[in-house]
Amino acid sequence: MTSAAGPELLLSIESTCDETAAAVIRRDGTVLGQCIATQETLHEQFGGVVPEIAARAHLERILPVIDTAVNQANVRGEELTAIAVADRPGLAGSLLVGVVAAKTLALAWNKPLIALNHLHAHLYACQLIDGAPDDIYPAIGLIVSGGHTSLYHCRTAIDLDYLGGTIDDAAGEAFDKVAAMLSLPFPGGVEVAKLAAEGNDRAYSFPRSMIHDPGDNFSFSGLKTAVRYAITGPGRQDFSSLEISDQVKRDVCASFEAAVVDVLVAKCRRAIKRHRNRNASNDQESNGGTNRLIVGGGVAANQRLRRDLQAAAKSDGFELWIAPPHLCTDNAVMGAIAWKKFEAGQFASLDLDITPGLQRGF
Repeated sequence: MTSAAGPELLLSIESTCDETAAAVIRRDGTVLGQCIATQETLHEQFGGVVPEIAARAHLERILPVIDTAVNQANVRGEELTAIAVADRPGLAGSLLVGVVAAKTLALAWNKPLIALNHLHAHLYACQLIDGAPDDIYPAIGLIVSGGHTSLYHCRTAIDLDYLGGTIDDAAGEAFDKVAAMLSLPFPGGVEVAKLAAEGNDRAYSFPRSMIHDPGDNFSFSGLKTAVRYAITGPGRQDFSSLEISDQVKRDVCASFEAAVVDVLVAKCRRAIKRHRNRNASNDQESNGGTNRLIVGGGVAANQRLRRDLQAAAKSDGFELWIAPPHLCTDNAVMGAIAWKKFEAGQFASLDLDITPGLQRGF
């Protein structure tokens, strides 16, 4: 086999939820091979991800996915520089499959192991945009996904301070639950956005929870409840026999989406303004000030969110970078952040354990 490698390639593995992914990435960010195996059809009948099913699917797919990525890159495992894997946060069984595979390969090929924070990697996807600065940091980072809605002050790719996040449901979770109320197909967030594009976003006056709170936390459970009452009226629990017109569905989706996006944008604008003001000396490196927002996670693909953030950036005069849609959903390419940890000498031992759950504050 003729190697396309050299001393500057790493293997990135992602299995935090229901995507089994691997990528071979050069130090300069060039992707030489990648593969993603999705599980949508496995979870569709349940209207959401079933952890046990997800873990079993990862077990079946992890080696073929890695083989595909490595073969596309035309490289032998022994020629890789390091093995990287997301060890947090996520579903316990899913994480375990990826971490065990990474540790096994690191041992077999005698390569250093690098542990990745899945959320930090989502933000790093913005660094991979064509035309992005050589170093997109410092920045304010917004993670908005099915499991997380969080704001970070990012000094570097691997030095992040947690500013705040959801105190209940994540934005993407609220999208999926509203989709279930309306009997929309899985994955629900995409379907809500499709209908929202055809609806009246002022048809329902849904709450903008915590929008005026000066802190950086979010709350979407009350909004979800308001949507339920708008559909059924108070007290009804069963949606199965409820007939909802197509126009009502479109209007509910549009009004709901507007409420979520309004809160996300308002919180980002406030965080940017606060950290811009820290930049009084005009020396970003010394005082942590920044006038840049980076956005990642599955909900970052939402067109209304992207449009309203762009309008806010233009109005307020801050710089905006949003991960491209194909890097918003879970993938292994964003594991390129591992090169930053490699350069910093931040390696994991072979007794690396997982940190599952909806982690906050890191």
